[in-house]
Amino acid sequence: MMVKEQTRYSRLANITKLINTKLELREVLQHVTTAISEEIVQCDSVGIYLPQEDGTFRGYVGKPETINGMTLDMHIIDTRNDLLAKEVIETQRTIYIPDTSQDERPDAWAIEGFEIKSLLVLPISYEKELFGLAFLFDYGIPMNLTESEIQTVEAYVNMAAVAIRNANNLTHKENLIAEKQLLLDVTRNLSMCSTMQQGLDTSFYYIAKVLNNYNVGAHLLDPLAGKRIKPAKLSKDSDWTEEDWMRTHQKIKIDPENDAVFQEVIRTKKVIIIPDVFEDNRPNHDACRDFGIKGMFMFPLVSMGEVLGVIAVVNLGDKPIVYSEATIQLCQSIAEATASTLSNLLYMEKQEVIIEERTSEITVKNQELERVVAELQHLSREKELILNSAGEGIFGLNLEGKITFCNPAGEAMLGYETKGELIGQPGSIIFNGKKAKIESDNGSSQRSWSIGHTDDRFYRKDNTSFPVEYVISSIKEGEDIVGDVVTFKDITQRKQMEEEIKYHAYFDSVTDLPNRVLLKDRLNQGIKYAQMNGGKVALLYLDLDRFKFINDTLGHSYGDLLLRDVAKRLSACIPKSATVSRQGGDEFTIFLPNSKSRKEILKVVNQVVSSFAEPFYVKDNEVYIKTSIGISLFPDHGDTSETLIKNADTAMYKSKEISGNSYHFFSSGMDTRTFEIVKFENALYKALDQNELMIYYQPQINYETNTIVGVEALLRWNHPTEGMVSPDEFIPIAEETGLIVPIGEWVLRNACLQIKEWHRKGFPLISVSVNLSVRQFEQDNLFGMVKSILKKTELAPEYLHLEVTENQIIKNSDITLKTMEQLKGLGISIAIDDFGTGYSSLGYLKNFPISTLKIDKSFVQDIIQDEDNAAITNTIITLAQNLHLNVIAEGVETKEQAEFLAARSCYLMQGYYFSRPMKAEDIAELYLSCGVN
Repeated sequence: MMVKEQTRYSRLANITKLINTKLELREVLQHVTTAISEEIVQCDSVGIYLPQEDGTFRGYVGKPETINGMTLDMHIIDTRNDLLAKEVIETQRTIYIPDTSQDERPDAWAIEGFEIKSLLVLPISYEKELFGLAFLFDYGIPMNLTESEIQTVEAYVNMAAVAIRNANNLTHKENLIAEKQLLLDVTRNLSMCSTMQQGLDTSFYYIAKVLNNYNVGAHLLDPLAGKRIKPAKLSKDSDWTEEDWMRTHQKIKIDPENDAVFQEVIRTKKVIIIPDVFEDNRPNHDACRDFGIKGMFMFPLVSMGEVLGVIAVVNLGDKPIVYSEATIQLCQSIAEATASTLSNLLYMEKQEVIIEERTSEITVKNQELERVVAELQHLSREKELILNSAGEGIFGLNLEGKITFCNPAGEAMLGYETKGELIGQPGSIIFNGKKAKIESDNGSSQRSWSIGHTDDRFYRKDNTSFPVEYVISSIKEGEDIVGDVVTFKDITQRKQMEEEIKYHAYFDSVTDLPNRVLLKDRLNQGIKYAQMNGGKVALLYLDLDRFKFINDTLGHSYGDLLLRDVAKRLSACIPKSATVSRQGGDEFTIFLPNSKSRKEILKVVNQVVSSFAEPFYVKDNEVYIKTSIGISLFPDHGDTSETLIKNADTAMYKSKEISGNSYHFFSSGMDTRTFEIVKFENALYKALDQNELMIYYQPQINYETNTIVGVEALLRWNHPTEGMVSPDEFIPIAEETGLIVPIGEWVLRNACLQIKEWHRKGFPLISVSVNLSVRQFEQDNLFGMVKSILKKTELAPEYLHLEVTENQIIKNSDITLKTMEQLKGLGISIAIDDFGTGYSSLGYLKNFPISTLKIDKSFVQDIIQDEDNAAITNTIITLAQNLHLNVIAEGVETKEQAEFLAARSCYLMQGYYFSRPMKAEDIAELYLSCGVN
């Protein structure tokens, strides 16, 4: 028996090892089915079935692989026929049927076809999430399973659930990486588009790829038609042809100017999704019928705050299409990149139109000049007036290439101040070597320069050059060519604009660092060089800690200033051969080519860390920013730029677990969370349902009257195996997972019930203070939830005090102010917790409906010894009194501290000097029944 137990544990340990080594899912599950079949001797068939999109379960792995001539993947479990499988799915509990002839739940076809006498069905689940089903039976013979054998099978099936869950998590992460790569591809391909048609085709391709829907079209605002919305382009893979699409628009006379959906997208600059157009009154139902549209997904093309048009993706099928939030955000990112590209291309097209118009004008003027030369033979006063009035530069050349005339505009552009100074000079002083000359060939003359329109550089008198666009036209007398006239204009500004567009394709506009496109190009070159020379390269992936908080608090403009300062520090502390780039948001990379050793890499890492030691100055405030760094190496951690970037990113997230200038080299197992951490998180999910959470209360005392005036409700977690868990450990997890919302509602409801119970018993009418989290304040239903709890508990609102932190108030201040005013309207008092520790302006004290300030315990602890803390505490008390606000001091631990506060008329206090937090029954016995001790 002991040997069998040891074998079982050995198998379980081996499967656990296989799961952690990231083997293919099928291979892991095959090990599970093999282990089960070896454990349960009286079992001919073990099969694992995974869920399908249509709600059925299909065979995935098992033994044997072929049953009655059918491979395992041909076996389908349909819960409409198999009531046993349905019950296992609904209850997520194992069901064993010793005698199938006495039970009607199993699928009768399977029982008869495979001669199943007994059957064991188990759910493959983890934390109430179902991943599949496991079936065990023996051909024609009952298995006669014991409870111990069933528990053994359940142990193996649990390992299968962990393997499937890990595979799903890995798939999810790979999808995220694929999305990032797709956005990189979109940006790169859009940057190579030279026309709006190419830009839209590129955008349509990626949108269709993401949504699996090729019915994509664009309506653009025509700047030449009063910015009216016009159908512009249809995906070439659409179910319509572009001709039919345009013809239908003209036939039914759609006017987007009066279309409610178009106007809403343009006005709000937000995505609109309408799964069923006929259930919504905004779309044009007649137009939808003509096009066969059943649903639509529309998002704006916005560049620099201006709407360029709308991209519409329509559903022509009868079944509504539902898009995930991640898919919608990915499409929005593609649309934003498309809008930026279209804006640049639109500008270039406008410039080309202007150039063509000016060229046409120049050509017309040259034709006029030719006619004048042919008619007058010589320069007349009329010709001189025409030349002098022309805005473009004009000069003439004879057949020897000498300059015969030049108008004032041309002389000014070429830097000649004296009239006629150019006449008689060779044309080469302007063309710089492209000397116009005549070569005699059998009595005929042939000029060596090109006749026509081109771009080049002309040279001024001081030998500096400038870009020009010019046209050379022949001067004829009858059929004979007697010379040429050159018309030109300075295109310096246009060339500068072209360079600027080229710059923004490869550099980040906020920090002037190379962007992702240029990084990838340099990284690819570095990898090729390293491959040829047997070298190594390193990539550092950096993420700024707490940047989002600073960005949200001070605003995006100041966040951009901080990013520029970070870029300058990083550029200053790296080797000359390295490249710093911005990936986007608060993420940066450092590419180190030809890295010889880890010691050399760590030297750069330490220089980067040191550069963050000094504070940054943003909005006249000192801001300390740290960075988390992930490092990947070629060829150790990948042989492509995509792999190196992905692995450095993964290592960076490992560093973020230890906030503040930490770094990690990539390793294959670092993205697998430990089983213990997962168990701890999952235990918190169960804590509320299993009554492991409890509320302790800390008294709030009026020191002047020596009476209790209220209590603060404090959450505690009594873990079944770990004992009392510190709030500092589980509150951040609750915040991250969103569990703080139901937990916070539970605390509020039970605290109100407790206070009301004390009131009913005739105890003093004290109040209760309850802390609100950031997540709770962001919920739309906070006011309704609080109002409902007060109504159900029958507690008067004046006995409920809600506490928020300074940083909570200033985030989404408009929404926050509205919610706080609604709560105050009920009669609820609102207190600022930990006052003086936040980053906000004191202006909110005047603008927000606040009734109480709570002095943070960090100031109270040292008020007797520390003059600064004493001064701060005194200032807060005076400020509250001047603003007619209540003030309560937290963390009072000694009589001296209490006397100090009372001397300054701060009588409301709480802390260990009066009492530690305690259970409700202890509060009632020690304080409410007999007053303050």
